[in-house]
Amino acid sequence: MRCPFCKSENDKVIDSRTANEGTVIRRRRECEHCNRRYTTYERIEDIPLFVVKKDQRREPFDRAKVLAGVYKACEKRAVPLADQDAIGDDLERMLHEKYEKEAPSSAIGEYVMKRLAIVDQVAYVRFASVYREFQDVSHFMKELKGLIGKQG
Repeated sequence: MRCPFCKSENDKVIDSRTANEGTVIRRRRECEHCNRRYTTYERIEDIPLFVVKKDQRREPFDRAKVLAGVYKACEKRAVPLADQDAIGDDLERMLHEKYEKEAPSSAIGEYVMKRLAIVDQVAYVRFASVYREFQDVSHFMKELKGLIGKQG
């Protein structure tokens, strides 16, 4: 493992433990050159999951891409980072349980929207406006009315 600070390849593992219900190993490491500490995660390499886009193109599932959308939707909101990351963890788990090789992008978008609606309604509307490609204010208002109707 290369130190992210000094780029040395000499380190030692200080602590190892499982995370995410045993699907990940978290290792705390210390660089033997600069003595700084950092954390690495090991995951089992699965068969890659492909996302089937609206136009039927296929691309590999990219957790970072999904989380970037979640982070952007939650920007300047009081949503803990742990809650945002949990959406990514739970999404990945659901996709691997429900789909073998390919998952429709609609399943991913709907899952994220459902989770964001629970966590933060403003983040939900932000994500929905991009995901559902609102063309004008009427689409936006329709989504807000649906959200308000669920509260009442």
